[in-house]
Amino acid sequence: MTAQVELRGVEKWFGEAQVIKGVDLAVQPGEFVVFVGPSGCGKSTLLRMIAGLEETSRGQILVEGRDATAEPPSKRGLAMVFQSYALYPHLTVRENVGFPLKAAGLPKEEIAARVDEAARALRLDEYLDRKPKDLSGGQRQRVAIGRSIVRKPTAFLFDEPLSNLDAALRVEMRYEIAKLHQQLGTAMIYVTHDQIEAMTLADRIVVLEFGRIAQVGTPRELYTAPANLFVAQFIGSPKMNVFDAAAVPAIAVPGGTEKIGLRPEHLRIETEGQGPIAGTVDVLEYLGADTFVIVDGGKAGRITARVAGDVDVAPGTPVSLSFDRGDLRAFGADGIAIR
Repeated sequence: MTAQVELRGVEKWFGEAQVIKGVDLAVQPGEFVVFVGPSGCGKSTLLRMIAGLEETSRGQILVEGRDATAEPPSKRGLAMVFQSYALYPHLTVRENVGFPLKAAGLPKEEIAARVDEAARALRLDEYLDRKPKDLSGGQRQRVAIGRSIVRKPTAFLFDEPLSNLDAALRVEMRYEIAKLHQQLGTAMIYVTHDQIEAMTLADRIVVLEFGRIAQVGTPRELYTAPANLFVAQFIGSPKMNVFDAAAVPAIAVPGGTEKIGLRPEHLRIETEGQGPIAGTVDVLEYLGADTFVIVDGGKAGRITARVAGDVDVAPGTPVSLSFDRGDLRAFGADGIAIR
C-alpha cells in the first residue's frame, strides 16, 4: 500500500542550526497521526515542511508515492488548518468555505454542492449566511476546516487548531475532528503540545524530542511501553513517577537498571511497613472521582499516587506504597527502557 505521505531522511537547517534531524515516517491512507512534543521540538516546522511552507534542506517528502519535495504548496494536494482561523471578515460562511474553489475557477454549481456537503459534515448548515463576527470560536474553527474539506485533499494538516479555544470548546472540537475523520476517511497529520489531544485523537503518535523521533506508536503502546525516559514522562498526566533504583533497594529490578518508573494509578496506599516504598503523605489533591496523594519518599523524592477520591488518609501520615510487578518500568543509565 502506498503511503499517503512519506518522509525519507528529512532534515531542516536554519544556517548552522539543525532543527529536524533525519526523520523517517510513513502516514498510511486514512490514518490519523499526531506530532507531539515540548515547545521547540520541531513539530510545527516538520508539518510546515510537509505542507511546502518550509523548504526541506535534505531528504524527500512523498505524497501518494510522488516526490513532492520541490513542489510548491499548491501542487501537493494537501490542506492545512492553522491555529488562527484566517477567515475573510467581509464574506459569509458560505463564501469563506467556497473561496478556494472560486479561486481555482470551478463552476458555481460544483462549488455550491461541495460547500453544502462540507456544511452538513460540520453542522454549519444554519450558519452559511452569517459573517465570521457572528460566530463563536468553535464555529469559526469549523468554517476553517470546511474551507479545507471542499478541496478534497490527499491529506489534512492541522497545526495546533484548538489552542485558541477555551477548555470546554477544545473538548467539543476534539469530538468534531474525531467524527470528521471517521466520516471522511482521509489521512490527517495533527500537531499539538496537548498530550490529551494526542491520546484521544491519534491512531499513532509521533513523539518528537529536539528534532528527532523519540518513539512512534499507538497511544496505548506509548503509555504502557515507553521506549525511554523522555517518552515515559511526557506521555501521561500526572506524569510517570521516576526515581533512582538505588533509592528503594527493596524493589528487585533487572540488571543494569538505573531508574524505576511507576504510573500514579498503579500505586496503592498501604499502612506503614506493608509495601516496598516508604514515605509520608505530603499533600492531597482532591479531584472528585480521584485523589492525587503526593508522598515524600525520602531518597526516592516526591511520588504521586492516583487513588479513589474518597481515600481516608491525612497529610503527615506515614504510609507505604505497593504495586503489581508487571506495572514497573526499568530504564538504564542511557534512559532507554530495559525490556
